[in-house]
Amino acid sequence: MEQIRTVKKGISVLAPAKINLSLLVAGKRDDGFHEIETIMAKVSFYDEILIEPGSKAGIELACAGPCWAPAGTENLAYRACELLMQTWGCSGDIKLTLTKNIPAGSGLGSASSNAAAALIGLNEFLKAGLSRAELAPLAAELGSDVAFFLDGPLAFCAGRGEKIQKMQQLFSFSALLILPDISVSTKRVYANYEHDGVLYEKLRAEIKAHIEENRIDLIVPMCANMLANSCLSLHKELADLKTEVESFGVGPVCLSGSGSAFFHIPQAHQKRRLEHLKHELQRIIGCKCVIVSNNSW
Repeated sequence: MEQIRTVKKGISVLAPAKINLSLLVAGKRDDGFHEIETIMAKVSFYDEILIEPGSKAGIELACAGPCWAPAGTENLAYRACELLMQTWGCSGDIKLTLTKNIPAGSGLGSASSNAAAALIGLNEFLKAGLSRAELAPLAAELGSDVAFFLDGPLAFCAGRGEKIQKMQQLFSFSALLILPDISVSTKRVYANYEHDGVLYEKLRAEIKAHIEENRIDLIVPMCANMLANSCLSLHKELADLKTEVESFGVGPVCLSGSGSAFFHIPQAHQKRRLEHLKHELQRIIGCKCVIVSNNSW
C-alpha cells in the first residue's frame, strides 16, 4: 500500500499511527520539557487526508470518519498546510478532507501523523518540489513527533522526540491495538510524572544492548514505558483494563506513548491467536481492538 495516490483532481495521503516499542524519560530539561528516548514504529492503521482544489479562498478543512478531530486552525493538518504555504510562498485554494480513524489522546500520534501527511501531500499537490529535508524544519515547528512521520518506519527518537535516528534494523511484527474510549492528556501525564533515575539507567543499558545485537524483538516484552505509571495513576480505569486484558494470559500488554491505547505484540508462533483474542476482548471487555502490522514506509 502506497502512502500517496492520485484521486480524480486531488491527492489522497495516508497518515499512519505509531506505537512506542520503548519510551524512557531521562529527566526534566532546563526549558521545562522532559528529555526522552523512544523507539517508534509506524503501524498499518491510518487516518486519510484528501487534498483537492477548493471552492473558497485559502484553506478549507472538513472532518469525517468515526473519530473526533479539531476544526480550523486548531487542527495540525490545517496548520501544516498554512505553514508550508506561508514559508515557501505557495498559493492556491485547497480543500482538506480528513477522515479520522485513529482516536485522539490515544498515544498513537495521529495529530502529528496528520501534520506530516499534510506536508507531504500538499508538497505533491502544489508541485512545490521540496525534499523531505526541506520539510523537516516545518515538521519540527509543528510538534515534537511530526518529523518522525516524514520518514521511518522505525526510528530511535530523542530530545523532545524531534531528534530522529532512522533504524535500519528489520523488525516485522503483528500487533493487537486495544483502543479504550478514553482521551488522555499528554500534558497531565508529564506533569504527574515522578522521575526514577535508577530505573532509567537500568532500562537504557538493556535497550542499548538489544539494539546493538539487532534484537528489537527482545525490547518489546520489556514494556519499557516510563510514562505508564503516571498515566495509569491518573486513569484507574486504564489500569483496571490492563489487568483484565492480561488476565487472559496473553503476555505483556504495553502502553503506547502517554496513553490511552495499549498494544500486544505476540511471538511469531502466536500470531494466529490475534484474531481470536481480538473478538474475545471486544465481546467480553467491550473495547475496540484492531489488528495491525509494521508499516513498510
